[in-house]
Amino acid sequence: MTFEETYLNDNILDALWDMHFDEMTPIQERCIPEILEGRDLIGVAQTGTGKTAAYLLPILSLLDDGGYPKDAVNCIIMSPTRELAQQIDQAMQGFGYYLDGISSVAVYGGNDGNRFEQETRGLKMGADVIIATPGRLLSHIRMGHLDLSKLSFFVLDEADRMLDMGFSDDILSIAKQLPAKHQTIMFSATMPEKIQQLAHTLLYKPVEVKIAVSKPAEKIQQSAYVCYEPQKLGIIRHLFKAGELNRVIVFSGKKDKVKDITRELKHMHINCAQMHSDLTQQERDEVMLKFKAGQVDVLVATDIVARGIDIDDILCVINFDVPHDAEDYVHRIGRTARAQRDGVAITFVSEADMRSFAAIERFLGRDILKNPLPEGLGEGPEYKTNTPHKSSRGKGGRKRYGKSKGGKKNQKPNQKPEQKPNQKRKPKAKGPKVS
Repeated sequence: MTFEETYLNDNILDALWDMHFDEMTPIQERCIPEILEGRDLIGVAQTGTGKTAAYLLPILSLLDDGGYPKDAVNCIIMSPTRELAQQIDQAMQGFGYYLDGISSVAVYGGNDGNRFEQETRGLKMGADVIIATPGRLLSHIRMGHLDLSKLSFFVLDEADRMLDMGFSDDILSIAKQLPAKHQTIMFSATMPEKIQQLAHTLLYKPVEVKIAVSKPAEKIQQSAYVCYEPQKLGIIRHLFKAGELNRVIVFSGKKDKVKDITRELKHMHINCAQMHSDLTQQERDEVMLKFKAGQVDVLVATDIVARGIDIDDILCVINFDVPHDAEDYVHRIGRTARAQRDGVAITFVSEADMRSFAAIERFLGRDILKNPLPEGLGEGPEYKTNTPHKSSRGKGGRKRYGKSKGGKKNQKPNQKPEQKPNQKRKPKAKGPKVS
């Protein structure tokens, strides 16, 4: 289905034309008409499915059509991280290119006092759309910098990640500031019980849209090392000595491990940088800018960059530890093999991670290749799983991976559309094309 077949207004469609957006993704096709109809909605979809456009496009179209208060905050978009807030803000600039009367401001923590003052001025001047992290927005609310009593749209993006990061109380505190009548839209990559409870609290008779978690791209060559925790840095040394690896992301769930890995790589004179919550916003911006520009070869990061960051030329992803669930695994390794490129994903599986890794294999429907440990590291633990795959494991579902033997390894109510569906558009003359 094309965007032309929806009832997004002409200004939005012109921007999409300029950006060469034509066919909708499944999440967009199912969400856009429901949001245009004014329904509360909960969407379950992973990163990379186009969910940002699924809520931004109909909201911007409705705001541009008019009928909403002037000089008032009409939309709040909540984001778990500064990086995702910045990405949403960038998408807002592209989709809203022809929307002269719609203003926006992004507010997020971790900045110096000057940034906070700039945000305060922007909020006091008035903005139709505010893109914010929960803690920062709550700080501005408590200081009286904005009034949400006339709000029409409340969006929670990556709600599961916000709850994992401890923002539940902040979200509920913000929700108490909203008027009784508003439209709430929630997106989450997963649907655990705590998300269902939050949805029950905040949404009214929501439409549920679930897009199944897709399997990793076939072009990703997946493998694993079954090892003891102390052997992991030795595997890192082996991987980076074995070849000139660049455009690599190394993921770890803990920032202390990120620091250890970075220290080891720098000792090997690898051009690397680290990304975690201990860095200031300016430092994180600088690291990401350098990595995107190719000035840094290896990025060592916590899951803060696993979702919502678009870098198309990553050649290899290394999971220093196993993600908690299959969805997070897909998010991590989905950073590679993008834009028609091939990619490699390597995961280190310690004894404590075996159950989680076996669950990932069950989700994938196949076994992931287990590499022999590099020479000199000794033997690894037995790979144990409660549900062995007969195809690759022997009796008892166990297989030992030790040192190598030398081998290598819809139309809005009461409004008629100005344009018929499928009618070919002519781009506006205004400005250059948005790339």
